[in-house]
Amino acid sequence: MVNKKIGVLLLFMVLLSFGAKAQLTTSVRINEVLVVNEDNFVDDYGKRHAWIELFNNSAGSVNLAGCYLTNDKNNPKKYMIPKGDVLTKIPPYQHTLFWADNYADRGTFHVNFSLDPNTENYIALYDADGTTLIDEITIPAGQKADISYGLDMDGTGKWTTLTKVTPSTNNVTLDSNAKIENFQVNDSWGIGMTITAMAVTFLGLIVLYLLFKQVGNASIRISKRNAQKAAEKEGNAISTNAGQESGEIFAAIATALYEMNDDNHDIENTVLTIRKVQRSYSPWSSKIYTLRQTPNKK
Repeated sequence: MVNKKIGVLLLFMVLLSFGAKAQLTTSVRINEVLVVNEDNFVDDYGKRHAWIELFNNSAGSVNLAGCYLTNDKNNPKKYMIPKGDVLTKIPPYQHTLFWADNYADRGTFHVNFSLDPNTENYIALYDADGTTLIDEITIPAGQKADISYGLDMDGTGKWTTLTKVTPSTNNVTLDSNAKIENFQVNDSWGIGMTITAMAVTFLGLIVLYLLFKQVGNASIRISKRNAQKAAEKEGNAISTNAGQESGEIFAAIATALYEMNDDNHDIENTVLTIRKVQRSYSPWSSKIYTLRQTPNKK
């Protein structure tokens, strides 16, 4: 009974894994196609051929091993993507490139058909069962050299002519900064940016001033309240203006303290004074005369 349950569980896991694989492979899209390659990307043999770019439009990795690429509607299993090649696993939102050079013996990513620039080219991707169509596209005839035909957004959007050929990378790339270009058009001298920066700086300084002022006033109030409580406990009265004396009063107190404690300060304000301490010395109080001499072992 236990073995039967384990067998059912294993069968369920296998079916679940196949279902997940089928779900992931259906997220792959034919993303870009270059029919005429005269001065574009070269393959691993240093040759230029037509190529087909596939894009994984999902958040999980997709393994294309066992799937089919074809240019014939009547032969969906024309080229089976070989199994056992780790490079057939496409990471999330990444691309892979197949060469339509009719040299399948050159490797996994070289299909057994080529593309004709003078006619329409039908390209399709089928799942591993050979009947489930994942994606298809018909490339119009008369494609120009080194100008690809692909989606205006990777994995989605509509098919159009791409003047910027992007094999194995995003079809749409940002070559400029819209904010900088807007400043260059509307504020070429940088006056607006300067005024904005200065306004932000001065506003920050004003906020800091108000903040520190409020903190200082709160500290004074707390000190006065604590002093008032201490005075009440001792039965003494404290002035309501305590802590708000003028600077001249504090300067006079500091000067008086300095003059009264002159012995505790250096002779000059900027010179460190080291005074020699006189010590009375007598051989009678020295410890070396109380030590016994080392015996002579001769």
